[in-house]
Amino acid sequence: MTVLLSDTARHSASKLGFGIAAGLAAGALWGMVFVVPRMTPGLSSVDLTAGRFVSYGAMAALVMVLTWRTHTWPTWHQALTALGMSLLGATGYYLLLAQAVVAAGSEVPTLIIGTIPIWVMLLGKPLGLKWSGLLPGLMLTAGGLGLMMYASLSNAAQLPLDGAQFWWGVTLAVAAMASWTLFAILNAAWLRRHPEISAIEWANWIGMATGVGAVVLWLLAGSELKVLLALDNAALIAIVCIVTGIGSAWGASILWNLASQRLRVSLCGQLIVSETLFGLLYSFIWDGTWPGTAQWLAAALFTLGILASIQAHR
Repeated sequence: MTVLLSDTARHSASKLGFGIAAGLAAGALWGMVFVVPRMTPGLSSVDLTAGRFVSYGAMAALVMVLTWRTHTWPTWHQALTALGMSLLGATGYYLLLAQAVVAAGSEVPTLIIGTIPIWVMLLGKPLGLKWSGLLPGLMLTAGGLGLMMYASLSNAAQLPLDGAQFWWGVTLAVAAMASWTLFAILNAAWLRRHPEISAIEWANWIGMATGVGAVVLWLLAGSELKVLLALDNAALIAIVCIVTGIGSAWGASILWNLASQRLRVSLCGQLIVSETLFGLLYSFIWDGTWPGTAQWLAAALFTLGILASIQAHR
């Protein structure tokens, strides 16, 4: 009996450790998108996002074709579910965010999106976990976000704090935040209900749907192909889209699915903070600068928040 309990404990710890590593690795890949737009001057955010998601869809399609004998193929209902999830977590989410930035500038929408980890933690709290256990991680994360807001707004130009356009942008940013929060919760719930579907297969299904959505996005709001081909850095742009499509979209989706299969939604929500941490790291490396005091403190609070949440879920 003792041996069985010991084996169960080791399996649980291994499952927790693997899930945490996968979630952090997904954050590291997602963080690339913070610095990529600065590597491709002259390319609109719509074109960059469409290129990234088309690459994601192409990679997913390639894997499905190469593994067609062993790959599980979705039913029509599952395909429609994947399409809905791709709208919530990819193309639809981005459209809302992009329009929010156009209407209200980048600072306020970015900070609104930054609250996603808190909402996922709050809404995904398991019934068996007391609020007292979740509260330290929440407070540390909220403190880190507060410091990041202070650092961002203190360095930003004066914000347009009045006008219908600004508040419309805020509304769109809130809708984008709600969209990805809902995606994180529903995605984890779907994976738990369908353990027979692997993390790779589900990522491929969503990738195919996302690729189709990206083509529609580009046709509706993207630049003409001849304009893109005429850019001086067209080769670099193609490389960036392929790398982020395979890494920050396809690879990160698989890792996030692995984490979602093994961890509580509330802990996954905490791990989303790693995207911000890695994004900051990549940005500072790209700029060749050091973070300010507020940013160092925010990073420390984020890290402590992750550790506190891991401890609470043990």
